[in-house]
Amino acid sequence: MRLQQLLSVTRKAVDGFHMIEDGDHIAVGLSGGKDSLALLVALRELQRFYPKKYSLTAVTVDLGFPNVDFAMIERSCADMEVPYKRVETEIARIVFYEKREKNPCSLCAKMRKGALNDAVKEIGCNKVAYAHHKDDAIETMLLSLIFEGRFHTFSPVTYWDRIGLTLIRPLILVDEADIIGFQNKYQLPVAKSPCPADGRTKREYAKNLLKQLNREHPGTKERMFAAILNGGLKGWDFNPDPRRS
Repeated sequence: MRLQQLLSVTRKAVDGFHMIEDGDHIAVGLSGGKDSLALLVALRELQRFYPKKYSLTAVTVDLGFPNVDFAMIERSCADMEVPYKRVETEIARIVFYEKREKNPCSLCAKMRKGALNDAVKEIGCNKVAYAHHKDDAIETMLLSLIFEGRFHTFSPVTYWDRIGLTLIRPLILVDEADIIGFQNKYQLPVAKSPCPADGRTKREYAKNLLKQLNREHPGTKERMFAAILNGGLKGWDFNPDPRRS
């Protein structure tokens, strides 16, 4: 995937789900993985010509795993001239060594989200951008169907009235395969995840299941995403309005 293609699909989502307004200060959750780096590049490049003016700050939540080098992330932000903040936490120690969670992802995600939101509010941002893509939305829907018995996934835009923040997901229309292609083409400096649960989660199960279904029945993934778009889920009204661009 070329940069121009990434920008085109990202702008389609930003316009269609009305994610950005004039004067927004957007915090980009930057883990160092391919998705969050692609998101930062997309929003930084879009910022150069998008008619609605906004500012960016990249924020990394340091979970506290030993021997994690954040230098590559810092250099990437410096190269793009995006302010960068690293939030130090002890989430890894609490989740994996104190509580010894058998299924650590839920607690880790909750604590990571809390640390990120606190930092974002402190910086003065009114929006935070997550790097969830099309495959993530479908996998979440599969997990909800299998383990909760309901048709549900996260929304492209969510307003948290309790803390006064809006969450946006500008990569929601981008395929993960295209992000991998973008990463390879532009040699994004991806950092390997230090999490001991990486690759052994329910989400990994859903990811592999989706690949299998799409391999055995080509087009399954796109049909599932069409079901999400057309399923009447809250926040999934795609309505591009040229007057807003």
